[in-house]
Amino acid sequence: MTSATADSSAGRVRGRPRPLRPPGWTRFDGWGVLVLPLLVFLVLVFVVPLVFMLSRSLTDPSVGLQNYRDVFANAVYPRVLGNTFLIAAIVTVVTLALAYPYAYLMTLVGPGWRMVMMGLVLVPFWTSILVRSFALVLFLRDTGAFNSTLQSLDLVDQPVPLIRTLTGVVFGMVQVALPFAVLPIYATMQGIDRRLLQAAESLGDRPAGAFWRIFVPLSAPGVAAAVLLTFVQALGYYITPALLGGPKNTMIGELIVQQVSTVLRFGFAAALATLLLLTTLLLLVVAGRFVDLQKHLMRQP
Repeated sequence: MTSATADSSAGRVRGRPRPLRPPGWTRFDGWGVLVLPLLVFLVLVFVVPLVFMLSRSLTDPSVGLQNYRDVFANAVYPRVLGNTFLIAAIVTVVTLALAYPYAYLMTLVGPGWRMVMMGLVLVPFWTSILVRSFALVLFLRDTGAFNSTLQSLDLVDQPVPLIRTLTGVVFGMVQVALPFAVLPIYATMQGIDRRLLQAAESLGDRPAGAFWRIFVPLSAPGVAAAVLLTFVQALGYYITPALLGGPKNTMIGELIVQQVSTVLRFGFAAALATLLLLTTLLLLVVAGRFVDLQKHLMRQP
């Protein structure tokens, strides 16, 4: 046995010559080659456009860093970039505060109610973002159903300003992001063994203490995935802030579209997009130093 193992590690099994392969290479044998079309597709639709965008930011209209100097020469663009990250952080916190108890309740109710709650999450998920955002505009405007109801009940004298405000932007972005937070959290919670909570309570711990010390840490992978999906997705929102926000709530996505469709400064728009991408990657690297993203997202022990 020892001899066969030694021969195998040297590239030979039972005297039959076998080519040496790097560790893990056998994973790509057989059915593993089916992943190659996907890799080629991702390179063509993701890597190549990003490289082209980076090169465009450095070559249009002239070779150099002029586009990046123009970004930082005007205080508006760094302020909008910071505003984008602030709104994305607010949306992530609010979304997580709503999604976590909702997902937890889904694990407690019966199959019928669970199907209803899942439908309430999936129906908006399958609906166009443009349709949902436009419906919110009609609902939240001064003469919309929300303000009309408040005024008819004599709860307010004047319409509550919700359109063109930060509140409206956060409200709209949260309703778009909720399915992306509920689904990974629920998938993680569903796999948690509830007997662990019962064991903790049988040992004298209170239900709230057992929930906080056992259930919450075990649900951390789903929470990490929800935070990552919500925050990164919120950074690139364009339609919802454009319909519900105002000049003070402009996000970087709106500026990029404006530069491409109105001003036709493709190199400058590429510089803005590159800065957004690099800043996002930098934040993920910093977050990775404090949170084991690989462990939480890949559920590794």
